[in-house]
Amino acid sequence: MKRVEDFMTSIPDFPKEGIIFRDVTSVLESAEGLHLAIDELNKLLDGLDYDLIAGTESRGFIFGAPLAYMNNKGFIPVRKKGKLPRETVEMSYDLEYGSATIEIHKDSIKPGDKVVLVDDLIATGGTIQAAAKLIEQLGGEVVKMIFLIELVDLKGREVLKGYDIESVIQYEGE
Repeated sequence: MKRVEDFMTSIPDFPKEGIIFRDVTSVLESAEGLHLAIDELNKLLDGLDYDLIAGTESRGFIFGAPLAYMNNKGFIPVRKKGKLPRETVEMSYDLEYGSATIEIHKDSIKPGDKVVLVDDLIATGGTIQAAAKLIEQLGGEVVKMIFLIELVDLKGREVLKGYDIESVIQYEGE
């Protein structure tokens, strides 16, 4: 039986020498790979009490929306600044080379909502930490963070101490 890892393509020296890029699009391009990925992420939610799933732009949408559908939950998009039409709250955070700002609709999270955050990858943890802060700022509780891929050596879990974090695939190295 195949595993999600069997559909992952690793590209050496991209975007720079010494980095191995883990290309999730090779999983998405295969019906079997995509099905396995969604099913494995869904297993991480077994027995969890939650109200909503939030996913970060853009691959968090790809994995989060089908999970919300499968579990009869609402889906909250966490978008780049300027992409949402209603009143928003925003959070800026640092990237390796620069900074970024994400936002969510101010009325999408109600006080007491239990939220699962989903993304394709956890590396340094900056994006998902900013998303968690937005949810908490609106009175929501982040009850779990799930990822298809975890780059262990980049220590995103350390940035996200105190959160329940699970990933389907773990890779050592950058």
